[in-house]
Amino acid sequence: MDILEIVGGGLAGSEAAWQAAERGVRVRLYEMRPGLGTGAHVGEDLAELVCSNSLGSNLVDRASGLLKEELRRMGSLLVRCADETAVPAGGALAVDREAFARRVTGAIEGHPLIEIVREEMRAIPDGPCVIASGPLTSSALSEAIAALSGVEHLYFFDAISPIVDVESIDFGTAFRDNRYGRGDDADGDYINCPMDVEEYERFVEALAGAERIELKAFEQAVEHGVTAGMHTFFEGCLPVEVLASRGPKTLAFGPLRPVGLTDPRTGRRPHAVVQLRQDNLAGTLYNLVGFQTNLKFPEQRRVFRMIPGLENAVFERYGQMHRNTFIYSPALLEPTLQFRGRADLFFAGQITGVEGYAGNIGTGLLAGVNAVRVLAGEAPVVLPVETMLGALCWYVTHAGAADFQPMKANFGILRPLADGVRRGRRERAGAHAERALAALQSAWNPIAHSHNAA
Repeated sequence: MDILEIVGGGLAGSEAAWQAAERGVRVRLYEMRPGLGTGAHVGEDLAELVCSNSLGSNLVDRASGLLKEELRRMGSLLVRCADETAVPAGGALAVDREAFARRVTGAIEGHPLIEIVREEMRAIPDGPCVIASGPLTSSALSEAIAALSGVEHLYFFDAISPIVDVESIDFGTAFRDNRYGRGDDADGDYINCPMDVEEYERFVEALAGAERIELKAFEQAVEHGVTAGMHTFFEGCLPVEVLASRGPKTLAFGPLRPVGLTDPRTGRRPHAVVQLRQDNLAGTLYNLVGFQTNLKFPEQRRVFRMIPGLENAVFERYGQMHRNTFIYSPALLEPTLQFRGRADLFFAGQITGVEGYAGNIGTGLLAGVNAVRVLAGEAPVVLPVETMLGALCWYVTHAGAADFQPMKANFGILRPLADGVRRGRRERAGAHAERALAALQSAWNPIAHSHNAA
């Protein structure tokens, strides 16, 4: 029996392993932790979420909500685990990150056709393989991928938000509420720290001038002809201090926008609001939404305690920045996620240039299923570009050189509706979602469990 080797036990690799094993293929899943750390992970479980604990909106007329609904209908293990470990987050799907990782790890460890190998993969296997090593791919494997592709690696810097103890938040100032009162909890799923104009301006000035952690030597080096630097961030996940340095109003129109919220002390909308989202099922930990940062730890304490309600905040985890690596997929991959020139080699997850947790899960799912189909002598699946996952895979494998940047699910990558009907933004999104789910049903259902490859 053929063995499918999967490199990386993150979101994409775990989903790929599950999908292949559920279709009767023996899987050997390589995860280098705990023997070799990454600098961002803190535990040993598979599918650890190192940045936010949110998988984005659950509303089907939002891009991330549509993608997760597609994945539910495609039988995603990880989205099911996320649903089962969800914490209150308004209309979003946020999870207790430790419970989520434990649940995924338990499912993978308990599958009779999956063997987990806790060691670094330093070369690309010769046989059927899915590379899902993620943005923190080890140096040895990165060099092997670069040697295979003959194309420069691209990379950018990503950052994670700090987490505080809920008991250290001052609820004389902070209040619970969701934007526009959305969500099931009458008290509100989010904790909001309101700012008036003066508080906001002082905070932005301090933030923009705060000391940042210097890049390590290896992060500053020239690799494959590309010089890394503090400017090479992914625009969808900018550190909050970088946003602050772009202008005094940037944060108020970004992560600190106050729309849909009323300060109960004044009865008015605040000038700006810092939101905190529940990070564990017990409700004892909350992360600062949109506060990815690379500030030095003492600076995080000093500056973030200027936020009203967080004057005495106890930080259970500080924010930090790490390097994310991805390949130039338009030159290397088919929309099936196969490596061009080698039909039994697949790439999945963030290393392909797909951004966002759900996108990583989705590409892992598709790569796992397509690897099974190739092993069985069947044609791999190309998802309809009307679906969100299909459009995402099409984008990262077809974007022009000048346009290629890591991409999250968004309605802008879907083909326009062709019915000529004029619609508002939300109505148009709903029509896109309806078309996407219909296209998915037609394309996916016939092949979802078409054979057993054992």
